[in-house]
Amino acid sequence: MPLLFFKKNLAFLMPFIHLSCKDIILNDDLRIFALILKINPLKVNTNNTYFSSDFKLGILGGGQLGKMLLNDTRKFDIYTCVLDPSEEAPCKIACNEFYQGDLMDFDTVYNFGKKVDVLTIEIEGINLQALQKLEDEGLKVYPSPKTLRFIQNKATQKLFYTDHNIPTAPFTRFAFTSEIEDAIDNGGLVFPFVWKAAQFGYDGNGVKVIRQKSDLEGLNNVECIAEEMIPFKNELAVIVARRPSGEIKNYPVVEMEFHPEANQVEYVICPARIDETIAQKAIDVALKTAEAYQHVGLLAVEMFQTQDDEILVNEVAPRPHNSGHYSIEASVTSQFEQHLRAVLDLPLGRTSNKQAGIMVNLVGTEGHTGNVVYKNIEEILSLDGVTPHIYGKKQTRPFRKMGHVTIVNMDITKARKIAETVKNTIKVISTNN
Repeated sequence: MPLLFFKKNLAFLMPFIHLSCKDIILNDDLRIFALILKINPLKVNTNNTYFSSDFKLGILGGGQLGKMLLNDTRKFDIYTCVLDPSEEAPCKIACNEFYQGDLMDFDTVYNFGKKVDVLTIEIEGINLQALQKLEDEGLKVYPSPKTLRFIQNKATQKLFYTDHNIPTAPFTRFAFTSEIEDAIDNGGLVFPFVWKAAQFGYDGNGVKVIRQKSDLEGLNNVECIAEEMIPFKNELAVIVARRPSGEIKNYPVVEMEFHPEANQVEYVICPARIDETIAQKAIDVALKTAEAYQHVGLLAVEMFQTQDDEILVNEVAPRPHNSGHYSIEASVTSQFEQHLRAVLDLPLGRTSNKQAGIMVNLVGTEGHTGNVVYKNIEEILSLDGVTPHIYGKKQTRPFRKMGHVTIVNMDITKARKIAETVKNTIKVISTNN
């Protein structure tokens, strides 16, 4: 084929070709590069033939979020490949191909990405250099490594909000936790404040309220932020779905009730029991945040409703989220199906509720470590509108997320009462205690 053809069409062809040093020939007289192109035999999905086809969706992370996402890939007969470091990952039983490997290792993530047509995530702790290289080579990666780069680090995330005029609590960034004492002594910080590790925090880990200097003892000496502690009425969340083509939809505002010690969500209530004007304000902030990131897939935006009814963004998660689990039973389109629609650039589904939904997290009981037992699960199954989801983790430990229960009812007050009964009845314990 003539060189002119390749020069004119190189931008289109690049995702589907391999080049190596021996393929590049320099002609000093003509001062041009002639490229001997070896066409990559990988298939090209040009007609959105995702269903019952040879298309492969890759999922980085094999935990409970991925397992619930796989319910919908199986519904649509979409072929899936999953990478996770654990041999006992919950996703293993439901995907078509399972690979065990380190999500932070460049070669492992890169080589996995070469096996699939579209790559998505269920956890943020991923090697971004590998994702960037895959995207540069033409693989569709959602969310993009650019978005993840802003979100992976809480300090960078907070700076992003400041730069884009997204309301958030005032904060100070520190290279190391050890620097905080000097800031307190110099009057730069006042008690109380919230310490947050910049990276690798999850499910309440990496977050602590600091009321006095002694509370800093035992914290990891890592990059962190100290955030002003905001008196708030409610903790809210809005999940936003966005396609590559730009279509965007939001779910209703949910209200979150937290465990006072573990800093984990105990109940998610949808719709939130707040004034309609406050709900709209929260939705507007969430949509602005998603547009600022140009995010593709789901973005869960967690927010505070302050005492004077302002809305402040706390943090975001670029994937299906605990605050959206209620949607499996309560919404017209679950968050997991919606994530699939978004990353495959398919029309987004309706986000309205069929009825009120409340989610109760099932976490390991304090004092119990070992083989898991779900005590009294038969009793909650006898309650009206109750659906338990067991994640498939064989070992429990205190406050480990082991499952959740959704309660649906046309009356949200009744649903909340049933949810409390569920919370007080079922216990996640171990056979070793």
